[in-house]
Amino acid sequence: MQRTALSVALGMCFSTAVFAQSNTQGAIFGQAMAGSTVQIVNPDTGFSRSTTVSNDGTYRFSALSTGSYNVTLQDPSGAVVASREGVYVSIGGGTPVNFTSGSNATTLDTVTVRGSAIANPIDVSSVESATVLTAEQLARIPVARDTTSVALLAPGTVRGDNAFGNLASFGGSSVAENQYYVNGFNVTNTFRNLNFSQIPFEAIAEQQVKTGGYGAEFGRSTGGVVNMITKRGTNEFHAGANVFWSPDSLRANTKNVYYANPLTPDSYGKLLEDNSKDEEDQWVGAVWASGALVKDTLFAYGLVQYTQKDSQSYGDVDSFTNNKDSVDNPNWLLKMDWNINDSNKLEFTAFSDTRKTTSRTYLNDPGSLERRNLVGTQHSENGGENYIGKYTGYLTDNFTLTALYGHGTFDRSTYLRTATGDLVEYGGDLAVPATGCPIIVDARSDARKAATGVYGSTCNITGGSIDRKDSKDTRDQYRIDAEWALGDHLIRFGYDRDDYESVAGQAYEGGRVWRYSTNVGPDGELNTADDFDVVREQIVQQGSTVKLKQWAFYVEDSWNITDNFLAYLGARWDTFENLNGNGQSYVKIDKQFGPRLGFSWDVNGDSSLKIYGNAGRYALPLTPSVAVRGASASLFTRQNFNFNQVDPVTGAPIDPTPRSGLQYVNGEFGEPKNPATIAAKNLDPMYQDEFILGFEKQLTEHQSIGAKGTYRKLKAAIDDNCDYTPIYDRAVADGFDPVLPSSGFPYCRMFNPGKSPVYVTDIEDDGVLTEYKIDGSLLSPDAKRSYKALDMFWNGYWERLFVQASWTMSWNKGNTEGGVKSDIGQADTSVTQDFDYKELMVDAYGYLPNDRRHSFKIFGNYQMTDEWSVGANLIVQSGRPKNCLGDLDLDPEPGAANFSPHPYGSSFFRCGTTELGASGPVSAVPRGTAGRLPWTNTLDLNVAYAPQWAPGLQFKVDVFNVFNNQKVIAVNEVAENGYNTDGTPLNTYGSARAYQAPRSARFMVQYDF
Repeated sequence: MQRTALSVALGMCFSTAVFAQSNTQGAIFGQAMAGSTVQIVNPDTGFSRSTTVSNDGTYRFSALSTGSYNVTLQDPSGAVVASREGVYVSIGGGTPVNFTSGSNATTLDTVTVRGSAIANPIDVSSVESATVLTAEQLARIPVARDTTSVALLAPGTVRGDNAFGNLASFGGSSVAENQYYVNGFNVTNTFRNLNFSQIPFEAIAEQQVKTGGYGAEFGRSTGGVVNMITKRGTNEFHAGANVFWSPDSLRANTKNVYYANPLTPDSYGKLLEDNSKDEEDQWVGAVWASGALVKDTLFAYGLVQYTQKDSQSYGDVDSFTNNKDSVDNPNWLLKMDWNINDSNKLEFTAFSDTRKTTSRTYLNDPGSLERRNLVGTQHSENGGENYIGKYTGYLTDNFTLTALYGHGTFDRSTYLRTATGDLVEYGGDLAVPATGCPIIVDARSDARKAATGVYGSTCNITGGSIDRKDSKDTRDQYRIDAEWALGDHLIRFGYDRDDYESVAGQAYEGGRVWRYSTNVGPDGELNTADDFDVVREQIVQQGSTVKLKQWAFYVEDSWNITDNFLAYLGARWDTFENLNGNGQSYVKIDKQFGPRLGFSWDVNGDSSLKIYGNAGRYALPLTPSVAVRGASASLFTRQNFNFNQVDPVTGAPIDPTPRSGLQYVNGEFGEPKNPATIAAKNLDPMYQDEFILGFEKQLTEHQSIGAKGTYRKLKAAIDDNCDYTPIYDRAVADGFDPVLPSSGFPYCRMFNPGKSPVYVTDIEDDGVLTEYKIDGSLLSPDAKRSYKALDMFWNGYWERLFVQASWTMSWNKGNTEGGVKSDIGQADTSVTQDFDYKELMVDAYGYLPNDRRHSFKIFGNYQMTDEWSVGANLIVQSGRPKNCLGDLDLDPEPGAANFSPHPYGSSFFRCGTTELGASGPVSAVPRGTAGRLPWTNTLDLNVAYAPQWAPGLQFKVDVFNVFNNQKVIAVNEVAENGYNTDGTPLNTYGSARAYQAPRSARFMVQYDF
């Protein structure tokens, strides 16, 4: 961290010429005397390149691997005029080094400039909004060792709902709208866009977080981009090992959960979930080595990491079971670099992130925390292997070509074994139901439960669905990118192809769910003598092999209009094609146009003040998961029964008698669907427009500040609509005799909400297709989502101290969150219940789940002595809005006696039996008006000791959530029991679904040599 004012000026971007960079590499550029020669050398690898300064006095080295370089200037006679050492190139960044007659640089031939990877200089070469965090920075601050936790350090990001796992929301978008890259290869799990392949954390060299304004090279994202590059070998041999331990003994207990709905006095304030005996203990160990196999030519970096995590949870106090989990995570990574010569390079990356989870389910007496007999074991496997090859060719001084091919797999398989060793699985064949015990849900009134006892299963292992045993995703990606410098223009263009295949399917364990509820009887009053119990059987099965084909062309021009002003003009054309389980195309969106415009103004010509802006359109394809159920053969049935007895082991009714006929929900009856009828012919992709204006200012040689304003507006969404009546009515008026359900007359179809779709239908199930354009206002309102934000940030770097701080003030408003629905934790990307029926969207406009009005972040590290350092990480955020979801009475004269609930149950923004409307009739409770969750603050601290008596040895302790703040971060928002006949209040309304993670500690021992 040794610096002088001159080194900061040179190493932190003295610049005039500015250009965009690639997604995995950086550049060095600047100005010098025309005809002179500039040479760069990476002292770690011996990589060297030279170029002649052009007639306009500019030079550029493109597609450089990250790291430090020495730069020398030679005059036309070959004499060295000046040199620079430690010029750092970061991911996607441009580092300018000027040797112009207008500065003293021409006289600095004996000056040594020391740069540092810790510093994040103002990059006037970019119009993007991006944050780069290096391995050095991440090692000094207390942060969880995962990609999402690092991304959450960037301004404009918030943690997504816990229902979707550990994911981040970028700029008001849902967690299903991001893309993730490793060394240029897309590792997003595109099946639902809710997962991604993860490299061992120790192997990350730099992580770039793009929160907006990214160029035409990037697509298929309306959220953010997380771009990671791995460590690599050098001429110097390095090896090391570390161990991280997070003991349960130093982990605070998660707070208990209590019933919170005051309109259910029998349970209000009572214990719902006891977490006092929950445990979690984790070990992570890694060893690595790197070096040159052939000096200056062939390099290798290899790492093996193993994670062991053990946990147990008891959950709902009325549960019949509890769980004990074990996660084994053996990971490895190999990075090879071959500098064939100064003009050609080859890279190879391979890594595995396979995770095996063993979850043992034990019996538990409701109301107690005890571990009795083993019920069975769930075995799940996630993750897989990825292989990436990349070529870089510096074909001329002005033309660079890169080509990449990557192949990745991701397993999602599940199987179960009972305590006696019997196999429980789902093979994906709709004709063969999943084996095992059924799922039991007891949603009866408290009085009925008290009279008979709680119904439950003592043999069901998961309490939910199981994936088919061969579930797996496979990706093959090809891309080629070119960069051509033509005077004041830097032209970049390329093509990428991304083919994705998913073998997928789910079914309920035991083949079905039995849901018990209380019928209030003829008087319409709960807890009276005429109440009786009913049970509903629900069966859902689906399974197929589906595909998504994506390809795109892009071109962009970074035009240096003046020495200080860069204009960026880009365009991208995306094509998306979705195929169903029979390999038939049911959606194809051809050449979706995405313009990108931007500018960067180096106001003073010395990188001390940058004003920038951009505007762009970004599109998102339809995920493959849609086709498994919506476009392929699937089964979804419901039927209501009367019963007298319940099996004490399985919890299923004994000899039930039907109260109603078998209902095929949304036309899913186990037969293939006609692909022409699944989606609107005029379907657009989900896309949004984005506008950003900002500045960055160098205050002193050690400090910089900045601010930016962001506006995002959703222009089109994709979801499904299940109201077939407009087509049915048109068909009847035209003299048809519609056949429902049928493979050619699906209940639910993909469309752009608010737009007038063109649907094709086999109305009479005779192979004759009829095309209708349906008035969009009959189906739903327009999909709306906007994001407005002001980000302000400050960076400080001194010899022993670095600090980054930001404050984001934002407004995220609309009637749809995006691909998923945090209100109810629905992870069916692009097929949420939002737009299924028009009534669901009444009063749906308001502040969305990812709305956080204020978000403060500050993190850094202070090197107290040569041996001791301390780090801190503080995040303070305002709470998310809450909703009240209740029933919709379809009766024209609403009242308890003639209550006629909409079949979608308590999914509407109307509550009549909660505290929000208890004193009167059913009340509208528009989105986000049921209050807000509390502010949260989390302070993490660490201390590290690197003894001088043992160079390479280091000890570190991280303490997360030092003050053990456990504010509620998600609650149950469903207020009424939509499956009963009177919309009675649910006692779980308002109860916590998630708290802040409790205080925990992590110990590290590391030796590196």
